[in-house]
Amino acid sequence: MNTTPEHDERMATMTFASVYPHYVAKVERKGRTRQELHQVIGWLTGFDDNKLQELIDEQVTFAGFFQQATLHPNAGLITGSICGYRIEAIENQLTRQVRYLDKLVDELAKGRKMEKILRTV
Repeated sequence: MNTTPEHDERMATMTFASVYPHYVAKVERKGRTRQELHQVIGWLTGFDDNKLQELIDEQVTFAGFFQQATLHPNAGLITGSICGYRIEAIENQLTRQVRYLDKLVDELAKGRKMEKILRTV
């Protein structure tokens, strides 16, 4: 199943700030911390807490968010299904990157060990 151009456009124009509170609520509801969430986001994107807050304050879109990110070299190891899509089969690069982030947040909320989430070899 591949994404539609409309779906990809919606992902690109959605702001990170609009989704971030949902990520926080999801992980905290499952007993994980905001700091663990930031660790996961930082691993994927290279952003520290200050940069993350700056991007939230600026209401940056996911397109802008991932343009500024330095994706971790092991990000390609993030596989599986999220929201009905096989991550590794998503052709649009930005949509795949957003789904990487969604998958990491899901794994954190499900209680997976941090070293597994961060794909340490």
